[in-house]
Amino acid sequence: MVRLDLGSVVLRRMTLDDIESVKALIKEGCEGTENRLVLHLLTRPLALFMLAVLSSILRCIVHSFVLALVIPVFLAVIYLKLTLPRSTGILGAHRRYWDYVGSTYQSEKDSELVNPYSRMARPVGGKAKPQPQPQEKAKRRKKGEKDKAKEKEKHDLEDLEDRARVAGEVWVADSDGEVIGCLSREPANRPGVTRVCRLVVQSWYRREGVGGLLVQCLAHREKERRGSRRVYAHVPFPSRVGEAFFRKLGYRLQGEVADGEEVEDNDYEQPQRGWLGYPITKVFVKDI
Repeated sequence: MVRLDLGSVVLRRMTLDDIESVKALIKEGCEGTENRLVLHLLTRPLALFMLAVLSSILRCIVHSFVLALVIPVFLAVIYLKLTLPRSTGILGAHRRYWDYVGSTYQSEKDSELVNPYSRMARPVGGKAKPQPQPQEKAKRRKKGEKDKAKEKEKHDLEDLEDRARVAGEVWVADSDGEVIGCLSREPANRPGVTRVCRLVVQSWYRREGVGGLLVQCLAHREKERRGSRRVYAHVPFPSRVGEAFFRKLGYRLQGEVADGEEVEDNDYEQPQRGWLGYPITKVFVKDI
């Protein structure tokens, strides 16, 4: 296998043309994760107790021990399969994973991260594309139609801005026009804090440093541009690979301290919770 040249990787904001590629990439990266989350939730003490109670009730109705045991588990699995992605998003994101359009809003501005491996450093952002000016023929339209068009455009722009605030930003790693990795920055709701999730790297390019490059470059940008002092990373609860990855980058599990140290009062980020309120993500933190 030919080793990937990290210097040739472009780290940029996701555009409208990238949406389908990013969806496919996240779907690939989530294979098995959803099943492990379902198993994790079903094996919690309260969940086991509820399933046992339902099985006891059904045992008196269907007069079959096997059916009484299988039916509650089957219904619980179907329920979690349908609701888990919609309520918690993918890979720890608390926003719905279908709202990518907002992430592309104004993606031409500050659209690239500085890649330290690049021999020819790219400017951070580059020139923004000029906005199209109103066409001359629009000026000849009737005043009523013009006002109506402007009102609709204003409404659409406000809706897109709202979606952008909800969706945050999605950054991708681009190698020769192919999206090989992605990382989501959640919308900033606390000063000095950055929250990342949905880190996925294409299977052919794993263990090549793409994921670490995305995380570290985005953290550097957040520190320089927004003054962030701390990064929180949400990792699916059953993912040991994700846990090892962030520990290698210098992150620590929230609340975990070295001998002789005390937990900081502000060292807290609410983990994502699933069925019956059980956490489905682990929170890792790093000061930058």
